Amino acid sequence: MTRTVAVGSLFIECNHLGGAPADLDSFRRSELDFGDALLTRTAGTVGGMLQTLRESSEPVRIVPLLVASACPSGPVTSACYSYLKAEMLRRLHEAGPVDGVLLALHGSAAAENAGDLEGDLLAAVRAQVGPGVPVVGSLDLHAHVTQAMVDAADVLVAWETYPHRDAFETGVRAARAVLDLLAGRLKPTMALSKVPVLVSGFMGHTEGEGPFADVMRLAKSFEQRPGVYSTSAYLVHPYLDLPDMGGGGLVVTNNDAELARRLANEIARLYWERRYDLEPETFTPREAVARGLTLGQGPIVLIETSDCCGGGAAGDSVASLKALLDAGVTDRCLVPVVDPAAAQACHTAGTGAVITLSLGHHVDPKWGDPITLTGTVEHLSDGQFTYRGGIWDGQPGRMGPSARFAVGGIQIAIASHATYEWLGEQYDLLGMDPHTARFIVVKNPMNYRMAFAPIAKACFLLDTPGPTPPTLKNVCYRNVQRPYFPADDLREWKPIATDQ
Repeated sequence: MTRTVAVGSLFIECNHLGGAPADLDSFRRSELDFGDALLTRTAGTVGGMLQTLRESSEPVRIVPLLVASACPSGPVTSACYSYLKAEMLRRLHEAGPVDGVLLALHGSAAAENAGDLEGDLLAAVRAQVGPGVPVVGSLDLHAHVTQAMVDAADVLVAWETYPHRDAFETGVRAARAVLDLLAGRLKPTMALSKVPVLVSGFMGHTEGEGPFADVMRLAKSFEQRPGVYSTSAYLVHPYLDLPDMGGGGLVVTNNDAELARRLANEIARLYWERRYDLEPETFTPREAVARGLTLGQGPIVLIETSDCCGGGAAGDSVASLKALLDAGVTDRCLVPVVDPAAAQACHTAGTGAVITLSLGHHVDPKWGDPITLTGTVEHLSDGQFTYRGGIWDGQPGRMGPSARFAVGGIQIAIASHATYEWLGEQYDLLGMDPHTARFIVVKNPMNYRMAFAPIAKACFLLDTPGPTPPTLKNVCYRNVQRPYFPADDLREWKPIATDQ
């Protein structure tokens, strides 16, 4: 008997504290495919789903819906989300009756007209296919998992690695869950347990020693127990401003709700116990540059995580650049800035031109002021590169018109559009060699470890203004309930799991 499974994806991480909104062009610059174009995918979460369905011993007919992903941003515009949601539901309706639905999601998306985007989308899919059709979703481990998601889905599985290396494998796990549901091998009971801990991703690595690595290892150890189907640990994306925020665990058992609740609580309890270890040490840019200059030759990595494009920030801060200039650094330094007007000015002037730019804080201006610089246009590019691994392995990155602009020894990578930092692809495209740099500015709190930590003499996490700060102690939320760590001195908190 051939089973029909619909496959789709709407994947973006959003930020309520700042950044530029995501419109349809934001998705077109990254991934936006409809129908049969989806079936060519061999990498990423959707690639893992498709391969597993095709290799199933039980025949499966795949119904492709759409794949839409974009660089993290501010909330998705109402028009964009309404269009993508309507397209997904229309294609699902036109497919006729389906036996299952597979959706590759993030879990921390938000739209102007739907704060909990994934909860809204899963509920709409559930309403369309009815209560008896299995619906399985994959999520990022930075998901803000809500009760609406748990209620609408039969199974939710999350990525297990940060830096993210297992998108494909998570797609495999999600597809296997659908197949197990269809074959009657799985009768899922799913429980979610969260604690009010809101921390940045800097200490959230899942490899080696570390607080969240310990939480993830505990969660995955539970999968060896009889009756446990899947476990997930969540380090929530803390830059959403929504009710019921927090991290913790989600457990899927085979028809054992009490076991699911108990184990989810154990994951959340350890997450709570390690909360102080998840708070990082930070430095002002001035302090970090001064310390770096005492260490001799570099590279010294300055992590300006408050302006992380991978967390929804605009990428237009010049806080680190200003600190380097103020310190009189003349050695080679690498600095990234998103500034479409400055990039266009470089392209208009041409390679070799000496021009004066007003640089920075033009996309999301509330976090600082532009600085005026005179320098040389050294290199121009259309901004197109290919990701080498990670979430968008093999997919194109599109910075738009870009330039390498030099002010003395400082080389500035000026891009027109924000892009996710992974292995230094942006610097490579513009011919900027990190090995010979005194200082390297990065804006991702985790992925720099792969690209630059092996060659770095030291790394400093900066505390600068921006919508993706390294600590959430002083963020002025409107909708996040108090108390929460680290803003409040919470001595005790007892996790209480909820289920479907």
